[in-house]
Amino acid sequence: MESSDEPEPTGVMVIEPMGNAGPFLVRAAARLGLRLHAATDERVHAGYDPWLTGALAGVCLTELADTARALDDMEAYCRAHRITGVAVCWELLTPLAALLAARLGLPGNDPLRAKAARNKITMAEAFRAAGVPVPAQVVVATAEQAHDVAASGRLGWPLVVKPAEQGGSWGVSVLAGPDGLDAAVAAAGRFTRAEPHGLPLDSRVLLQSYVAGEEFSADTVVHDGVPYPLPVVRKDTTAGRYRVETGHSCPAGLDPGTVRAVQDTAARAAVAVGVRNGIAHTEVKIPPGGGPVVIETGARLPGDDICEIVEAATGVSEAAAYLRVVTGRPPRIAPTRDAAAALRFLLPDRAGVVEEVVIPEVPGTHSRIDIRPGQRVPEPADSSGRVGHVMAHAACVDEARRLAGQVIADSRVKVS
Repeated sequence: MESSDEPEPTGVMVIEPMGNAGPFLVRAAARLGLRLHAATDERVHAGYDPWLTGALAGVCLTELADTARALDDMEAYCRAHRITGVAVCWELLTPLAALLAARLGLPGNDPLRAKAARNKITMAEAFRAAGVPVPAQVVVATAEQAHDVAASGRLGWPLVVKPAEQGGSWGVSVLAGPDGLDAAVAAAGRFTRAEPHGLPLDSRVLLQSYVAGEEFSADTVVHDGVPYPLPVVRKDTTAGRYRVETGHSCPAGLDPGTVRAVQDTAARAAVAVGVRNGIAHTEVKIPPGGGPVVIETGARLPGDDICEIVEAATGVSEAAAYLRVVTGRPPRIAPTRDAAAALRFLLPDRAGVVEEVVIPEVPGTHSRIDIRPGQRVPEPADSSGRVGHVMAHAACVDEARRLAGQVIADSRVKVS
């Protein structure tokens, strides 16, 4: 627990803690002496794991897809329970968190710009206005419009097709030519509501120029409008039409100047979408011979257990930094560890029913299975197709990546 010379906030409202960031927020709250409360609906709350239910000091049951009702319910709850901070796990709920913090007079993000951290169309407009480097893009509503744009040569090939609002690589395609464009637009535009809360989505489709080069993510915690850079993480993905993330590693293996350039670009992106008391997860690519280009950002903690990777490598708790700034305190981001960590996802070859999953136990690694025998796994076209993962810790990143990669190579997934 933190020293008692600082004013200790009483509680933090987390708008839907069910998700990858939830466990990290729970552990960070315990270290900071904070009590976590959740806002969710009755149906989703009934499905919470026991560990999450037991970690919460209270729950505000509402309808998160109904903004007006949710704000009224959460405001009344927060005032009754001495809530002093508002946090969020899902990027689609970040505008709601900004509105709630503003109502309560608590540290939060700019509610007038918060949509830009959720909607990729508005996001790109905010980036361009702030001079943040981004790919060229065009918004379309139909496959016919997409073919017209592609034929014009404005964006070139390969062409990225993605939903205006969605995460987890869902609905994202990379096309080498016009074949498959109809199906890609249909896949990107099929999302009208996001589960589990039925949040309405912008079903427009973005066409983006493809940016060649290596991929990285850089998180930024912001306190009173001042950005504080967090460690850069290297991202690995599949090739081909679907670019599914297959792993992450920290440190990123970049020279110090490039690390600073990535962190600076990510910080500018965070501020551009209105993050002023919160955290942003920014994905960038570095084209050969060029500087970082921002692909997108989200005003939330990272997924994919990146919080664990960063803390294992550097000792920095991104979740604790986030909770500190939403409760009005500056973050603590100085590294306390000089090590490395790498994560690799276990993907099936195809969709089907899982018959067997074997991940060997190797010193320096631990693993988790998410889709077990008897359950159906979709094709590995997005993050929902991950059967499990392995995490490796080592003294250097090359060794951590080697360990994790070896375990995945020796693992087995049988799908019928």
